Amino acid sequence: MEEVLNALARALSFGTPLLIACLGAILNERAGVVNLGVEGMMALGALAGFAVAYGSGGDGNLWLAVLAAMLAGALAALLHGFVTITLQANQFVSGLALTMVGLGTAGLLGKRFEGLPLFNQPPEWPFTLGAIGLALLLALVFQATHLGLSLRSVGENPAAADLLGIHVLAVRYAAVAAGGALAGLAGAYLSLVYRPSWTDGMTAGLGWIAVALVIFVGWSPIRAVFGAVFFGLLYYLQFRLQGQVAIPSEVFASLPYLLVILVLALSGLRGQQGNAPEALGKPYRRGER
Repeated sequence: MEEVLNALARALSFGTPLLIACLGAILNERAGVVNLGVEGMMALGALAGFAVAYGSGGDGNLWLAVLAAMLAGALAALLHGFVTITLQANQFVSGLALTMVGLGTAGLLGKRFEGLPLFNQPPEWPFTLGAIGLALLLALVFQATHLGLSLRSVGENPAAADLLGIHVLAVRYAAVAAGGALAGLAGAYLSLVYRPSWTDGMTAGLGWIAVALVIFVGWSPIRAVFGAVFFGLLYYLQFRLQGQVAIPSEVFASLPYLLVILVLALSGLRGQQGNAPEALGKPYRRGER
């Protein structure tokens, strides 16, 4: 029993950044905007958070570091928003570019912080409980508030939402910025809490898994909690079983990514994409059908 509880605790810890980033991506996509730049925004958030915490001596300003990480993610997301919402460029291409720019920029600017430790490590539980609370709050907002109805309307039928007086572009910009801030927060969890240091490539593909998790959970914040715990358990088993069974460690290391491919394939067979917002990935210009 103790082993099971320990595994669940570690799964929650591993799954926390996945859940936060996934909720940000759900927020984006509910408003009709695809952002594949989650990995890049997480890297920028991780660097910004660590740089502020380390620059302030690592003591006392950790929450300021969290805010810096969220700001970095939001600013990067707004760049994606300008390119895709205002200029109406391809959302998938822009997101891929954002990932490459984010990873490259974080790697370049973060060289001076490589190998430096952060001595004041915040506890994990405020982030984990906060992420679960955010999932519940988002579910409530989506289903029971005027704000959530406006956001879903913009994602489903922006022309109809426009006729009802909803400012489509403003809603999409707000959703993109909020989603970017959550991706930055997920990065801050990595560099401040989970592994209090900065290392180039420390996001390790978690942003891509978070994007895939959105489809896996059918754009549902509540199901995202269980999905994140499930993938967190896979990460835990990856470390727990290495050296204890006669299977190469590379197999365990690749297990979460192989499972992403599997669950996406299964989601496709089940028609899970049918739950996607109707206008997802489509730019909106007033007066056009």
